[in-house]
Amino acid sequence: MKIDVLVAQIIKAPNFDNFTTSEVRSSYITLKNDPSLDPVVVRRKLYAELLKLVKKGWLQKRNVSKKGATRFSKTGLFDPNILKTINAENSIPEVFEKGKQKKLIAKLNHYKSELLLNIGESEAYKELYSEFPELVDEIQPKFNKAKDNNTRILGKIRAIEGLLEQDKPIEKI
Repeated sequence: MKIDVLVAQIIKAPNFDNFTTSEVRSSYITLKNDPSLDPVVVRRKLYAELLKLVKKGWLQKRNVSKKGATRFSKTGLFDPNILKTINAENSIPEVFEKGKQKKLIAKLNHYKSELLLNIGESEAYKELYSEFPELVDEIQPKFNKAKDNNTRILGKIRAIEGLLEQDKPIEKI
């Protein structure tokens, strides 16, 4: 059985029971900390993940009369220790050796620092423009270049984060 690492992390919490897909989605988006996530797409994905656990017998699905809302409850077969094992074994995608992952993280941190520096530069050009509008011809090309650099660096950050993403489904025993 495949299960998303973050879903396992969320539902194994002892106080997380009798929940809706939307509650799991809120926790998931908070943990993921990615503003580009589409909540509708995430909810659908998580619903599919929860249905896998229902099929396995670990969760019970029941419809509540309120607008057809579906709630999930843990069953007696639910074993958080297996989910802890899944998280421990699969916290690093198997594709990467630890050395490669460390290099990617170092590169990611470098790009993030560079992005912050360029954002500061862009903000400085904006401030200068508002203080000295007569210098627009000198400021505008430099501002455009800084903005282009921001976009380029953000692309590199997203590429590395995509490689490091722990959103990969993992094999269960």
